Amino acid sequence: MTTTDALPAAAIDSATAHLRDVLAIALEHTPERRALVVFDTRTALARALVAAYRANLPDASFVDFDTVAPDEVLATFRTLAPQDLVVLVQSTNFRLDGFRLRVELFKLGLKVIEHVHLSRMPGAQGGHYIEALAYDPAYFRGVGHALKARIDRARRAEVHGGGDVLVFDSPLESAKLNVGDYSAMHNVGGQFPIGEVFTEARDLEAVSGRAQVHVFGDTSYLVNRPESPITLVIEKGRVVGTENVTPAFQEVLDIIRRDEGEVWVRELGFGMNRAFTRERRVDDIGTYERMCGIHLSLGAKHGVYAKPGFKRKDARYHIDVFVVTDAVYLDDERVYADGAWTVAA
Repeated sequence: MTTTDALPAAAIDSATAHLRDVLAIALEHTPERRALVVFDTRTALARALVAAYRANLPDASFVDFDTVAPDEVLATFRTLAPQDLVVLVQSTNFRLDGFRLRVELFKLGLKVIEHVHLSRMPGAQGGHYIEALAYDPAYFRGVGHALKARIDRARRAEVHGGGDVLVFDSPLESAKLNVGDYSAMHNVGGQFPIGEVFTEARDLEAVSGRAQVHVFGDTSYLVNRPESPITLVIEKGRVVGTENVTPAFQEVLDIIRRDEGEVWVRELGFGMNRAFTRERRVDDIGTYERMCGIHLSLGAKHGVYAKPGFKRKDARYHIDVFVVTDAVYLDDERVYADGAWTVAA
């Protein structure tokens, strides 16, 4: 996407409306608090988001990252008070000499909205990204908390797709929410778009069966969609075989095995964002992760759930793979059908 490209005015109007809800409902930002928007103008999607924030935050300070020194940006962050808001609009991701942006901003008690890797979503994908910013609190919070309640009490889970079944024959870890409800959380905000509930098996070796991968994150952190789904054969929590594997996916498996010895299946992710489907995709894997359906992670790394025998320094990979999903069962209750979550709050 070149600097002369632009998204349609209707897309900017949609972004303005969606971000108005994100700011007011999810972040609970009020005009009494200061706001700082740090941005670049390298892509049409970044420029559209900046226009939307200018409409919603008329009193905010706006800093073009490409026109100031990093020290100036850091100094500006430190003029803010806890509960003030920082918005980061990044065509790639801003580098500030080891300053881990979101983490350090949270340490300062700031609310954060982060838009990242926008350059990976050119053309029509910018419209999909904007659609994914829509914030429906009744859906995200209602269904999100209902899923968590069922996950937390489930004794087992099954994912059915394309005639294959993957079984989690174990209770699941206490689920974590990314649904725009920060009332029980220390930090307010994060990377947007949102929409996910995630967990993993308490006993990783209780995961077995087959799952068909329709999209995976490749070595460039981009969405890779094989011509036909790749089947994973999983025993005792590890990938022990594949069918219809592509060279790009084999490369991912080979790298994990080279550095970790075997390929573990860890995260069980319940994506909730209805703007992303198997057919409606964006190229950035970290954004597409919110897709309405099930994703798994391959590799030993998971920063949220500590497990015996998994040392942080040795666990290097957390590769998202998205599996064909026709039905999801928690114990005997079907919670996913026809491309949607079916639980009620």
